[in-house]
Amino acid sequence: MNRFDNEAKDWDKNTGALERATIFAREIKQYLKPNTSQNALEFGCGTGLLSFELQDVFNTITLVDTSQGMIDVLKEKIEAQGLSHFTPVLADLLQEGSNITGVDVLYTLMTLHHINDLSQIFKVFYTMLAPNGYLCIADLVKEDGTFHPAEMNFDGHHGFDKEKLSAELAAHGFETVSYSIPYSIEKQHGTTVKKYPLFLLIAKKVP
Repeated sequence: MNRFDNEAKDWDKNTGALERATIFAREIKQYLKPNTSQNALEFGCGTGLLSFELQDVFNTITLVDTSQGMIDVLKEKIEAQGLSHFTPVLADLLQEGSNITGVDVLYTLMTLHHINDLSQIFKVFYTMLAPNGYLCIADLVKEDGTFHPAEMNFDGHHGFDKEKLSAELAAHGFETVSYSIPYSIEKQHGTTVKKYPLFLLIAKKVP
């Protein structure tokens, strides 16, 4: 069991998580103008907050996460709302790869900084996406390592530099077409409040 399994039951009580899901869904819709013939996939979906904000604009949405707790909560929400076009998948794409193909839009919110092997996950994303498909990454702008408390022993990325991330994506067949910073997370550090900006990078698969 990982910490996300433990946090799953109360995840949707996090007003910040709800707020950023709403904002990034709006940004994705505004740029991509998706239509209901397209199929989407959320990587690191958690309880599906972002996908629920996008439920009306896609034909199908596949929701992938490694946390059993998060997927269990997600399944309850899908059943409660009677959503037949949502498919939850418990899987580690880094370990298992994926037999999912033909995805028109793949999006991920605050998950990529947990993935050490960017090269491998970008290869998986490229395989899953349809020709000219879009990859939408919402995550932390490069930060000083204070976002995660020291006691967490976090070993992922301390956010991302725009140019370095775009170069890594280019090396794996993606062209960055949009970059914005529409949201910030505020955290208390002693007597001061620190802001951690979140970016939305949209890249297009180059056939």
